[in-house]
Amino acid sequence: MATYNVCDFGALGDGKTNDALAIQKTIDACTASGGGRVYVPAGKVFYSGTLTLKSNVELFVERGAVITASDKPEDYTFRVSTTALSNGRDDPYTSGYGMLITAIRAQNIAITGGGIIDGGGKHYIDKDDGFIYSMKSWRPYTLFLLGSSNVTIQDVIIRDGALWTVRLSGCEDVLIQGIRIQNDLKLPNNDGIDLDRCRNVRILGCHIVSGDDCICLKTCLETAEWGGPCENIVVSGCTLISTSSALIIGAEARSPMRNVIFDSCVISSSHRGLAIHLSEDSDVENVIFSNMIIETRIFHERWWGRGEPIYITAIPWTAKHNIGHVRRIRFNNILCRSENGVFVYGWTPGLIEELLFENVRLEVEKWSRWPGGRQDIRPSPGDGLIEMPTHGFFLKNVKDVTLRNCQVIWGVNPPDYYQYALATQNVDGLVLENFKGESAHPKRFPAILQE
Repeated sequence: MATYNVCDFGALGDGKTNDALAIQKTIDACTASGGGRVYVPAGKVFYSGTLTLKSNVELFVERGAVITASDKPEDYTFRVSTTALSNGRDDPYTSGYGMLITAIRAQNIAITGGGIIDGGGKHYIDKDDGFIYSMKSWRPYTLFLLGSSNVTIQDVIIRDGALWTVRLSGCEDVLIQGIRIQNDLKLPNNDGIDLDRCRNVRILGCHIVSGDDCICLKTCLETAEWGGPCENIVVSGCTLISTSSALIIGAEARSPMRNVIFDSCVISSSHRGLAIHLSEDSDVENVIFSNMIIETRIFHERWWGRGEPIYITAIPWTAKHNIGHVRRIRFNNILCRSENGVFVYGWTPGLIEELLFENVRLEVEKWSRWPGGRQDIRPSPGDGLIEMPTHGFFLKNVKDVTLRNCQVIWGVNPPDYYQYALATQNVDGLVLENFKGESAHPKRFPAILQE
């Protein structure tokens, strides 16, 4: 393989000089010669603004090497307008968000090696509020690849993302394997991996620590030109910690998200475990969650979530939004320990249908300092934080749902707001097979409430 050392093209690696121009010259020379490896050597810190990968180039960050993001917005030379910080809406007043590493319609590209890519999130903290940071209005993505195919991201360490850390939009045939994402748990919007309108993606054997969602599937408004659905996705063998959701589909959904398998992951100390969060006029369908161990707890309300191990909602973002459908969703072989229960909530009847919960064991116990007795349905019209009891399984406005070999166990001295093992409201076609569990307070409540 032809190898091009960035230091041979003028990169200093002193941690102070902006090496973006020298590294870009290396990438351009590599692709112009037919492709090969751009080598970032160990023992140096390469301070950089925007780098654009080109077809047939492997960016190899050697173990012991660091590419670190510039703290100067003017060093980010490629920008796009996105909805990342605007609640799913177009953000016309912004000059666009930059990115440290990007690719635009490139083919056969890779980012590999055991080295470090540092997103510089610390540069964009405005204030430490104790449980969450208030951030500056502008911050860059770490990796943002657009419309590219045959993409490999493998073995690198990516840390301190300032905004969505690894974002792929409209990409095809993607392998993300063995990477480590080490983000600050107090930094909002630093999602680990976001797949937006991507197809045929495998995420395997990764460890992700992230303040915001660890792995998230979306179909965003601003990328409609890059393609249609997000589909044919496999996520397996990952360990995940999040102050938001560990594995989530939504909330941005302008095109379908379908044919997804999440398997053999361990989720710990997270605010939500497995989530489908439909807020717009499209569909989520054909999704399997299997062989999971989940621990979720309640955090401060500025983080979305209330410690739900499994969460499914179909709720419009605002009163002006139409809403699509969630259907054909399977949960198999799930062990949960949580401060909250399984929560399924359709805004109106007919939005959520064909659910299966099989071999789901749920242990509910209060242990954090944050108060319970509320549910979080944000984003939604009106107040998204609502006072309501906590049940083992709560189902509202759902059609055709089966609970097979499921069990609810309550911890010692449950609070008063812990109530039924199963509570349903307007559920059509409920099937219970070998459901086990009492209410949290058997002398006051029966195990099951159906309304």
